[in-house]
Amino acid sequence: MGKTVLSVDDEDHIREFVSTVLEENGYTPIQATNGEEAMDTIRQQKPDLIIMDILMPKQSGIRLYRELKTSELLRDIPVIIYSGVSKRTALRAQAAQTETSGESVPDPDAYLEKPVTPERLAATVKKLLG
Repeated sequence: MGKTVLSVDDEDHIREFVSTVLEENGYTPIQATNGEEAMDTIRQQKPDLIIMDILMPKQSGIRLYRELKTSELLRDIPVIIYSGVSKRTALRAQAAQTETSGESVPDPDAYLEKPVTPERLAATVKKLLG
């Protein structure tokens, strides 16, 4: 298998869908069910790419994303946001967090709104990982 990709989503069927697409395209999938579990996995395994939802229990995707992009060690890992939340709404929430914290973060490397075809997901991953 090729590069490692972490799928972070609280819905089992979404993680399975993403993992299947990744495996069929030569990537090694790993999974996490929430932001806290994801951060532990990221620190231990340092995946080549992260595909994550926004709305999750324990730690939201917005908070996880901010934590990643403000970490010196983790900020270079590309992130695909894969969510039922519209991109516009998510970016507004991110901007509001920037206003309160004073620390800005870059937009995600890609943003896919659910549902997405396997082909589009695979093409987006390939574009970011080569």
